[in-house]
Amino acid sequence: MDQLRLVKVRQSFEAPVVHDLAGRVRQETLKLLGKYPLEPASRVGITAGSRGIRDAVEVYQAVVRTLKEEGHEPFLFAAMGSHGRGTAEGQRDLLQSLGVTQEKVGAPVVCSDEVVMLSETEAPISGLPVYAAREASEADAVLVVNRVKPHTSFHGTYESGLMKMLAVGMGRARGATMVHRLGWRSMVGAIESIASVVLERLPVMGGIAIVENAREQTARVEGLTAPEIPEGEQELLGVARSYMPSLPIKELDLCVVREMGKNLSGTGMDTNIIGRLRLQGLPEPEEPFIQYLAVLDLSEASHGNATGIGLADFTTRRLVEKIDYEATYINCLTSGGPVRAAVPMTLPDDRSLFDAVWKALKPERLEQVRMAVVENTLHLEELWVSENLLNELDGNTEPLSEPFPLDFEAQGRLVLEEK
Repeated sequence: MDQLRLVKVRQSFEAPVVHDLAGRVRQETLKLLGKYPLEPASRVGITAGSRGIRDAVEVYQAVVRTLKEEGHEPFLFAAMGSHGRGTAEGQRDLLQSLGVTQEKVGAPVVCSDEVVMLSETEAPISGLPVYAAREASEADAVLVVNRVKPHTSFHGTYESGLMKMLAVGMGRARGATMVHRLGWRSMVGAIESIASVVLERLPVMGGIAIVENAREQTARVEGLTAPEIPEGEQELLGVARSYMPSLPIKELDLCVVREMGKNLSGTGMDTNIIGRLRLQGLPEPEEPFIQYLAVLDLSEASHGNATGIGLADFTTRRLVEKIDYEATYINCLTSGGPVRAAVPMTLPDDRSLFDAVWKALKPERLEQVRMAVVENTLHLEELWVSENLLNELDGNTEPLSEPFPLDFEAQGRLVLEEK
């Protein structure tokens, strides 16, 4: 019988790095202070979000240190929409899990569910109530800190970044719920409409925008004044998109993700990598095209939250047994993507999963199956592809092994190594 053989390969991505991160953040913060003079001892509120930004703590430390040296009183306040269950305790727990504490950043970290209504929106979507964290409304100045990157549920002028932090993160649970009620098709317009009101009504001195490379390292730090944020973020989103990792093959019969989880992507598996959204009313991406998607396990760091499991077609019993359904359902219901919580066809182990996939694909010969295996959708420098795809790889991808047959341990787990 013919065999499917795999080859381990390595991709090379453009990966610039900010080497003196603290110095760069200090420079950009001073630039903003120069353009937005503050009275001595001003209370400056700094947004603290829930996304797993690799260098977030170091960035906060540098911002806090600079503001203190300039004679001000910085503090961080939770700006994470409905994440952390929307409660003060949940927000604090989430920030602590990310290392964002008063002891580490050098300034108070305030968590609450309190918001104030600033006004209503006008264009492009009119009549939306605009909510903002009470701490932001009471501060002498607000500094927005966030990563700019493509979103996993919608695409447009603004995705993840400073504008979304202003519009959704700072609105906390009340604001986030209102925005998500509109649906993903309205997200870009809602972000623009709400953020413009926040920029007009609150003393936003500017933002520190972070762009990461394909290895999650900080590639760029940019200080943008409030008037510069809308246009500046658009430019940085293009930069972030150019740094994103991707699969080296755009058309696959099968992609196997060995591990998914909230610590790896807000949707468990990055929709930009797998080419699947599964959100009502939004078209599916044209590429990559993956006929069948399988996921084998759930990360421990996800704490049972299997948001995104519904993006797959096949999974294993060991993953399903780890699911915290309450956490998964709350996440998917809040974000408006209930199908992403739907558990796909579940097989006893990896071997059984592959047998099921072969029955679905019905290949004439297994060696003709176009397959890729990745550890997760965040780390794509090294992966495995079927031998028949080697001649389709570009010059940025090189083989690391000789071809070896697809094999399994006695317990039915996938083996990815030469024997």
